[in-house]
Amino acid sequence: MNVKCYRVLSREMKPSVVSILSFSLFFLSQFLLSLSERCNPDDKKALLEIKRGLGNPYDLITWDPKTDCCTDWVKATLSCDEKTNRVTVLNLFQINSPGHLSPAVGDLSYLQTLDINNVRNLSGPIPPTIAKLLKLTFLRISQTNISGPVPEFLSKLKNITYINLSYGSLVGTIPPSLSQLTNLEFLRLDRNKLTGTIPQSLSKLAPKLTYLYLGHNQLTGIVPTSFTGWSFDTIDLSRNMLEGDISFLFGKDKTTYEMLLDHNKFAFDFSKLTFGKGLWRLDLNHNKIYGSLPPSLTKQPWQLFNVSYNRLCGKIPQGGSMQRCDQHCYFHNKCLCDGPLPPCK
Repeated sequence: MNVKCYRVLSREMKPSVVSILSFSLFFLSQFLLSLSERCNPDDKKALLEIKRGLGNPYDLITWDPKTDCCTDWVKATLSCDEKTNRVTVLNLFQINSPGHLSPAVGDLSYLQTLDINNVRNLSGPIPPTIAKLLKLTFLRISQTNISGPVPEFLSKLKNITYINLSYGSLVGTIPPSLSQLTNLEFLRLDRNKLTGTIPQSLSKLAPKLTYLYLGHNQLTGIVPTSFTGWSFDTIDLSRNMLEGDISFLFGKDKTTYEMLLDHNKFAFDFSKLTFGKGLWRLDLNHNKIYGSLPPSLTKQPWQLFNVSYNRLCGKIPQGGSMQRCDQHCYFHNKCLCDGPLPPCK
């Protein structure tokens, strides 16, 4: 081959060589990227399914299959463990698009925190696959349109310490199987459409469970006497149709500081009650409570005290933090009198 022909052939080969090199470099870079990516492929697949179930909202625009979920996706939505690189925290807040919670959430096998709050257009039931999340310690699905019953399968989450399913559209009864969650410290089922009675078996959660919110439902029957001796930090049974004597929830040795018991049909003698030193919020309005107000009330550090719309009688104790209460705390009783109500005759 002469020199002239060789030069022509070389010029013809150069574009092909460049193209091959370019493709080689591209695939090499993609290979190196896959090696350096922290996000576990199973976790990424599950997260993208969750995004799809939520209607691919703009809020999750950074959830791009071409990027690393552990480093490139918005940090406020999820966290990865530094050692295992598995997704351990999933936060979904204030998403407006309609959607449902994908069963793929159960494939995030290392998840410890699932926090869904103020996702108003999230509908459908809580997927049973959540029972696969055996490492879960924190579950909040609140201020959503989630419906269906409180799931029985939650009893499989043996490490759970916090459950909040408030402000939803849950129906049916409170499953007694929740009593199997021996590590549970906090339970919110308030502001749903729950019916039936409070299970006696919940007392098995004492003394670890110290926050119990069952208010704003349609619960009936009595408060289980098995709750006797149990000190809650907060107990909320308000705005149900509960009845009977709940004086056993009170006592000078109790450490409870907040009791929201209003708008029920509770009936007991208030004058026989004693109070723990830390009780500072007590709401008993709209019940059938009778008797008088004991003088010991003046020793409590009240921030909230309301016994209006009951059947109480006698002189209102004066002094201490009782002075913070205006007439709205007392009116519509049988014959309560003295400040801030009219003087006793």
